[in-house]
Amino acid sequence: MQKAIWAGDKIRHKPYIFGGGHAAFIASGYDCSGSVSYVLHAAGLLATPFDSSDFMHWGQNGLGHWITVYTNPGHAFVQIAGIRLDTSAEGDPHPTKGTGPRWRPIMKTISGFMARHPVGY
Repeated sequence: MQKAIWAGDKIRHKPYIFGGGHAAFIASGYDCSGSVSYVLHAAGLLATPFDSSDFMHWGQNGLGHWITVYTNPGHAFVQIAGIRLDTSAEGDPHPTKGTGPRWRPIMKTISGFMARHPVGY
């Protein structure tokens, strides 16, 4: 858990770059699934970067106790220990200046996304 959160802190001010984090985990900026891939890799839960469609078949179906990835064919974000890492400011009452991965409040309603989680988390 700590490694995933620390990884999110490390990239939380990086810019949004389409495809960022897909060629390699270390990038100058990240897109949605590149951000999710980065934190999961740091926690030892992912060996190669995924896109949002790949996450639809990753892990186990449903909510995790500590980590849940929400995904659909066009977007992915992760909730870790009650906070959301997302490149989208949707549902954020105080959007952070800039684009890219940011810690945001959990959304009250999550429709159109499939919930997946790593085994044991």
